[in-house]
Amino acid sequence: MAHTGKGSGATAAAPTILILAGGLSHERDVSLRSGRRVAEALREAGCTVLESDLDQNLLPTLNRQAVDLVWPLLHGAQGEDGSVRDVLALMGIPYLGSDARAARTAWNKAIAKSIVRRAGLATPDFVTFPKSLFRELGPAGLLQVIESSMGLPLVVKPLHGGSALGMSVVPDGAGLPQAMMDCFAYAEVALIERAVTGTELAVSVIDLGDGPFALPAVEIETTDGSYDYDARYNPGRTEFFAPARVSTEVAATAAAMAVTAHHELGLTRISRTDMIVDGDGVPWFLEVNVAPGMQETSLLPQAALAAGYELPRLYRDLAQASIDAG
Repeated sequence: MAHTGKGSGATAAAPTILILAGGLSHERDVSLRSGRRVAEALREAGCTVLESDLDQNLLPTLNRQAVDLVWPLLHGAQGEDGSVRDVLALMGIPYLGSDARAARTAWNKAIAKSIVRRAGLATPDFVTFPKSLFRELGPAGLLQVIESSMGLPLVVKPLHGGSALGMSVVPDGAGLPQAMMDCFAYAEVALIERAVTGTELAVSVIDLGDGPFALPAVEIETTDGSYDYDARYNPGRTEFFAPARVSTEVAATAAAMAVTAHHELGLTRISRTDMIVDGDGVPWFLEVNVAPGMQETSLLPQAALAAGYELPRLYRDLAQASIDAG
């Protein structure tokens, strides 16, 4: 059944929406660009839009200015670990997206992987190690244990965080020490998982009031095979295909995986699941994002356009569905 994008906001009075973007995480610039894009689209859709950074002016603004909804577009800590959502809930202010508990669950990649694995989704085997354990046991011995037991290639990335900051693909043991150092520059705990080679997909899930459904998968192809921070946000290294160049069967399986992850993790209104499809056509869950990027090179807007949506109308409908849900 096709989704037309007609939500409850089609005829409702124009809402007042506060876009919350910025903060002090490593992903501040990405957040600000996402915020500007969504604010522009909502204004085009006839909404009254306010914009705020995550700073000492936020609470006075919310106490002084009546808003129908806050749309958190914060990336990294605070924005995705549930803490800001807790504050908004304490103030009784509606916001778009998952509640604090679900955000905390998705923010921890190891917990999220364990939950979706219990639901039957394939996800690469993994371990987690804090920086303190490396200091106490000695990195050489621990890295040797990791390599001998898990094999190669491996992926090393922060347990918390996004935009591939601190993430490395390790094809051989010589690169493992540097990968751990790069990871610990961004986080206190590293997640190390078996690398899956294949086609990288991102599947966004939205809910306009009638239940969550997947947008077309977006395929990501980079010049060197590494979808790192530079490849994500600087044109030239990455080519996107929306919809993805996969079979109908693989696309359907990937869509079902994203909706299952959204449901099992208790997410609300919007999410994006990142996965790898291996040579046998099996999608592997990597991680999920409760505050997907919304700037010009971001994956959810590309998927929405591929599905035939006009972004201003879609964003207003997402906002209105959140307002109607209370």
